Amino acid sequence: MKLWAGRFSKEADKVTNDINASIGIDKRMWREDIEGSLAHSDMLAECGIISKEDRDKISEGLRRLADEIAKGETEIADSFEDIHSFVEGILTERIGDAGKRLHTARSRNDQVAVDIRLTLRNETDGLLSLVDELIEMLADLALQHSDVVMPGYTHLQRAQPVTFGHHLLAYAEMLLRDRGRLLDAKKRMNVCPLGAGALAGTSYPIDRELTAKTLGFDEPARNSLDAVSDRDFCLELASALSILMVHLSRFSEEIILWCSHEFKFIELDDAFSTGSSIMPQKKNPDIAEIVRGKAGRVFGSLTTLLTVMKGLPLAYNKDMQEDKEAIFNAFDTVSLCLRAFTPMLRTMTVNAENMRKAAAGGFINATDCADYLVGKGLPFRDAYKITGSLVAYCISNSKDLESLSLEEYKGFSELFEEDVFEAISLDTCVKNRTSYGGPSPENVRRQAAAVKAILKA
Repeated sequence: MKLWAGRFSKEADKVTNDINASIGIDKRMWREDIEGSLAHSDMLAECGIISKEDRDKISEGLRRLADEIAKGETEIADSFEDIHSFVEGILTERIGDAGKRLHTARSRNDQVAVDIRLTLRNETDGLLSLVDELIEMLADLALQHSDVVMPGYTHLQRAQPVTFGHHLLAYAEMLLRDRGRLLDAKKRMNVCPLGAGALAGTSYPIDRELTAKTLGFDEPARNSLDAVSDRDFCLELASALSILMVHLSRFSEEIILWCSHEFKFIELDDAFSTGSSIMPQKKNPDIAEIVRGKAGRVFGSLTTLLTVMKGLPLAYNKDMQEDKEAIFNAFDTVSLCLRAFTPMLRTMTVNAENMRKAAAGGFINATDCADYLVGKGLPFRDAYKITGSLVAYCISNSKDLESLSLEEYKGFSELFEEDVFEAISLDTCVKNRTSYGGPSPENVRRQAAAVKAILKA
């Protein structure tokens, strides 16, 4: 059944049907389409536009169809143009004229707009639960490893000592912002387009506030043209998902490095690793690599949506049918990545000894050495220069700051005393970094507790 039949004297060509049909993509919105139709028919009856008897028939028919689809007793047929024509077609076939009255004061334009908002609202809720699970797991891991010393890097060069817990919480903070972006997008999306019609509303005495309230929206869309012609909520969600995937991709890159023999900071569980078809010794971090790769797929969805929308005049254009495949694919991809990422991290083995060994090299306590001299009254820039000369001396003599004798230290400054060795020890370096947001174990425990409190709130 074509909802637009009547004007045309010829059947559509097969290729027209093929390119025009969206049932393969939008059939995942069947619950939301039925939910929107139930709310619409209730409103029509409350406003006296259709009889309560017809409303009851529509309601009973829609609920029965929903139950059958959920149980697999009725299959959504690909012969229909879209999910809207399928639901209305089956309903009308079963209940007759009452089914034909369902579409009163409604267009497919506002119908699909409400369906996709309802669907994405549900998808966002599901994704938020996965993000929360990952954040909480990172906070738990940070507590377990709050005092595990590792090198912090800039330019992928060892820079200053931090803790593994502190490093993990950096990603927790990124994910909290991703969570906030999704919540913000959901809030802006939560307005109801139903009742906007094709573009100009309707002359029927409908109650849009009632429909919006029934469907759990904050309010009806204020402008009927805008209600059906924009998909900026899809763009915003795709943008938030793309940024989230940037963070997962960066994290994946570090996991891949940490698993390498050159780092050997962690080992992934066998259940979340793969091997080689030819090299029996290999244990590959494929999940992290796949997540890193799938980031491009999500970025592509955002680019698709931006490109589709950029040149469209008001109001609805059929180009917008491309919105669903792109945004659904983005949600599906991010969901899959999160469902693999969290257990991969939860089951990894942390090699604290190797992290500490790495932290012991590379002079990452040089800043603390300079700060020691500052504490003795030397200006920081002079202390920086002396410490730089010390590092150059160590490199020339194959030594590190810890292995120098006090006499060697005094060769560069008489301010050095025996307590310099305590000042430059890795434990002291980390422990003393108590400034707000710093990597001291005490700070890490506070940060992890704060992250958990945000999730509970």
